[in-house]
Amino acid sequence: MRGRAGSNRRVPLGLLCLLPLLMGCKAAPDIAAVISGAAAGGATGNPAIGFAVGVAVDAAGSAAVRYVGRSRQQAEQDAIAEAAGELRLGGAAPWRVEHDIPIGNEHGELRVVRQIGSPLAACKEIVFSVDDGAGPDATRSWYTASICRQADRWKWASAEPAVERWGFLQ
Repeated sequence: MRGRAGSNRRVPLGLLCLLPLLMGCKAAPDIAAVISGAAAGGATGNPAIGFAVGVAVDAAGSAAVRYVGRSRQQAEQDAIAEAAGELRLGGAAPWRVEHDIPIGNEHGELRVVRQIGSPLAACKEIVFSVDDGAGPDATRSWYTASICRQADRWKWASAEPAVERWGFLQ
């Protein structure tokens, strides 16, 4: 019976260890690298193998966290650009993004504040909000960005928003 109880506790613990990766925790690859390096070094009795495994796990984990963060950021930017693309100057509309993994779904409002026409591209400057929370405790933060028409779609044209909101993705 003890073996079963112990194994039942390990499954949720393993899932809890994956949760920081899903949330974009910057320390998750480091933690995974230390654990896997120590395990490999202890299992083989060779600290060099443990070190090599730790470095490899850290590199792979960091790449995975950056990839997930970039794809979630792009989905949010595409949702904002799509909502703003068909608006006229002064127009306002809500925007929303819902990720496959429902952590960090965002929503807010956006407004077109300037249209930029040139022979190369049709662009717009927008301001958009990101609403956090609900009810009387809700907060709304405003940001600016540029979008441009690219073939049949509107795409994010700002190089990188220089705000804290994008965190380690800057």
